[in-house]
Amino acid sequence: MSVDFSILFQFYGDDFLKLFVVRHGQTEWNYENRVCGVSDVQLTDKGEEQANELSKIIKGKQIDFILTSPLSRAIKTAEILSRDTSKNLVVDNRLIERDYGAFEGANRDNTNFLEAKRHFSSKLSGGESILQVAQRVFNVLDEIKEKYKNHNVLIVTHGGVCRIINAYFTEQTNEEFYHFHIGNCELKEYHINECDD
Repeated sequence: MSVDFSILFQFYGDDFLKLFVVRHGQTEWNYENRVCGVSDVQLTDKGEEQANELSKIIKGKQIDFILTSPLSRAIKTAEILSRDTSKNLVVDNRLIERDYGAFEGANRDNTNFLEAKRHFSSKLSGGESILQVAQRVFNVLDEIKEKYKNHNVLIVTHGGVCRIINAYFTEQTNEEFYHFHIGNCELKEYHINECDD
């Protein structure tokens, strides 16, 4: 269901924060359908093209602050998106992708990986659980609500983190959480107002 944000803004007045969330552009491992967590994989040429296309949309969003994951694929995407905003990038290590442990670099259709992803407490044999990712990402979002009131904030991060961010704002079942997907350089918009506190 789509939301008419203009109606929300009229209702709540000026006490709101717009949060834009972007997954980085395509990497070689995305193209090869491999699990890409904390491995520092670069953007492909297509990934840079995706970011350049998205920058035309971002230019009209009046971004005040840009936060990015420390991984190079996110930073490169953020740099491209920031060219027309004249805003400095703030690197926040808590926005890094989930550590997929033993499954880093594995095929995304690996049955063991798909099953392990269903268990929120699973650390994936040396990686990080969904609960751990949620803890750090929710902390970032709570801080954003306090620090950036009445501003437009852009987060450039990763698919797994985007799933957690969506869960922060959206009532959903475990199955809906599991099946949430955001494409490379896909843009999501969320609204925060003081009534959410």
